[in-house]
Amino acid sequence: QKVRATWNKYNLYNLWRLRAQFTARQTYYQQKWEAKSMTRAYHGEHIAEKKWQRMFSPRASAVVSFNPEYLATNDGSEFAAGRGSGKEVISKPGDKKIGPRKNYIPFMNMTYAPIERRLDMAVWRAMFASSARQARQFVIHGMVKVNGKKMPHAGYLLNPGDMFQVDVDRVLYATGASKTVSQAKSGRKLRKVQSRAKKLGAAPKKKKSVAPTAVSSTSAARAQPIAKTKVDIDEVRRQRRLDLRELLVQIDDVLKDKRRRVGAKRKITIRAFVRDVRLAMATVSRKTEKELDDQLSSLISQLAIAKAGHDESSTTKEPVSKPAGPSPEEQMALREAIKEARENPVDASKAYATPWRPRPYMSAFAFIPKYLEVNHNICSAVYLRHPQVRKGMAEVPSPFPEHTQQLAFNWYLRRGR
Repeated sequence: QKVRATWNKYNLYNLWRLRAQFTARQTYYQQKWEAKSMTRAYHGEHIAEKKWQRMFSPRASAVVSFNPEYLATNDGSEFAAGRGSGKEVISKPGDKKIGPRKNYIPFMNMTYAPIERRLDMAVWRAMFASSARQARQFVIHGMVKVNGKKMPHAGYLLNPGDMFQVDVDRVLYATGASKTVSQAKSGRKLRKVQSRAKKLGAAPKKKKSVAPTAVSSTSAARAQPIAKTKVDIDEVRRQRRLDLRELLVQIDDVLKDKRRRVGAKRKITIRAFVRDVRLAMATVSRKTEKELDDQLSSLISQLAIAKAGHDESSTTKEPVSKPAGPSPEEQMALREAIKEARENPVDASKAYATPWRPRPYMSAFAFIPKYLEVNHNICSAVYLRHPQVRKGMAEVPSPFPEHTQQLAFNWYLRRGR
């Protein structure tokens, strides 16, 4: 299978299976065609071949780096001194020897540099979409702005200094984990309620009477947040039940730990904690979101108390003191967890799983090219300059080796300008 421009887990497996092109039994034409086929599957597979052939240019922008010490010392006249091609300067013993491969500039790795200027490819390179096709869909549907204006053309070529931004919800949907079955059901239920409330609010506008319109619009405005709140609180309660079950699992691990001896007084504390958790699970459906948060924080503090300390009565004859409260570090961790839960709440109306978390297998594709400056907090990026090639490096990201890139370049060279 070919490697595509996507974060799919199957594509990651194909990337792991990618091997160098076997050219021993192929003609030069077959080598070039296979290299073109492999590279085009990754670089702009959604672009028509004729259109890409018009975009291709054999001329790549390169940067030749000079030694600033050499430029400050000489003015170029030394090349006219001495015999032949110039005066040879014997290198100092401390100078680093530069091999021929380090001075090599891989021009042919810039074959697909014109595609990197496209708006949809820049959106994908900035990690605002999970694939190049999804980035193209965002652009066509009007979710991307360039320099503050909506740009519905995926093939728009960015210029140095252009800023583009993507709708935040779309980025969270593209880069976040997918919903579970229960979350998807809650989302569908919420959308039905919202659409029904919207119809009830829009229907009375056709009548000319003023009083019924005002009453119906007021009732619809009341019904919509009530219905939304009902679905949201159901999702929060379901999440709190899962949290309480996790607390029971943790305290059960404490009892099963054979390395620690659980004394009688500690068992009494643990049993009291288990009773409180089970009582909280029985009363989850009758409490508000704030009461559930306060109850969960209180139970987490009790869990820290129940897990802290050892049974010292078996080793010392001194009476066991009352267990101390949570340490300042534990209190700080608890506050951070509650703050994170409030900043990243459970919302069934979103198209992605909440609380938001990154999609699986995302770390293998998490990189930003040098020609982009990205701010993921506001989902905006700046196209700094065109991709460039320099000694030993080309700025066009590609999973293919240099030999394959050279063959692909030679395939398009006779068809380019």
